[in-house]
Amino acid sequence: MSLLVVGSIALDSVKTPFGKAEEALGGSAVFFSYAASFFSPVRLVGAVGSDFPKSHIALLRDRGIDLKGLTVDDGKTFRWKGDYGYDLNVAHTIYTHLNVFAGFKPVIPVEYRDSKSVFLANIDPDLQKDVLRQVDRPKLVACDSMNYWIENKHSQLKRLLKDVHIFFANDTEAREFSGEHNLLKAARYIFSCGPKIAIIKRGEHGVLCASRNYIFSYPAYILEDPFDPTGAGDTFAGGFMGYLSRSDRLSEFALRRACAYGTILASYVVEDFSVRRLLRLKPREITDRYKKFKRLMHL
Repeated sequence: MSLLVVGSIALDSVKTPFGKAEEALGGSAVFFSYAASFFSPVRLVGAVGSDFPKSHIALLRDRGIDLKGLTVDDGKTFRWKGDYGYDLNVAHTIYTHLNVFAGFKPVIPVEYRDSKSVFLANIDPDLQKDVLRQVDRPKLVACDSMNYWIENKHSQLKRLLKDVHIFFANDTEAREFSGEHNLLKAARYIFSCGPKIAIIKRGEHGVLCASRNYIFSYPAYILEDPFDPTGAGDTFAGGFMGYLSRSDRLSEFALRRACAYGTILASYVVEDFSVRRLLRLKPREITDRYKKFKRLMHL
């Protein structure tokens, strides 16, 4: 089942205590797509500028990601620059230049409108809502957001969530959106807005998955040498949705495995800048780490 993602494509400049990268391939749609492609065909909708390297387009296409929804506009590609200290949970933004992404208005190609699984990456909730109007009765809809939209378009985000099955947020965003400090209460507020599932990302502390009927929490996969956390959340979402899009229903079993695979993909992406580690990743490595993760979780 093809999985549609709508989100940003960027050139990231990142510095951590362990190195730096200049204008590396990034953006929510890129990290999501590459991770999801290990489990499902992916259709990408996004926009780049005329300066976007053709080698990056080839990299995505060679991975099998469908790029009919990629537009190349006159102007410069979205750029982000950030620094991390030894606390890799905290990114210090140096600049954000939206460039052509500032005028991004997603147009879903006719060939994509039968997509049964849709992931709305972090963009304006009005644009997310417009994407759903262009897709014919998707079976599974998930979305992400951020503090900017929570603070400035709270009511629009609430309206969007009426049509969403799974809502992704980090712990700070979940608290701000709900007005609740306790994450279980925050999850209940999210349910009241429409979603059946709340996925609350907690960085190095793992992930909380909650529904009206059950709740579980996974730790992050333990790494000796995490390198760059940029894109880890979107990579988690890609692994999660890529696996889940193959399932017939939102069962607890399917969600548990989706969270595990999302965790595994995120653990690989932080081992290098950009998607470089994912470029080298083999399916057997995912399977091996999944088995180790199961042993870590087993009582």
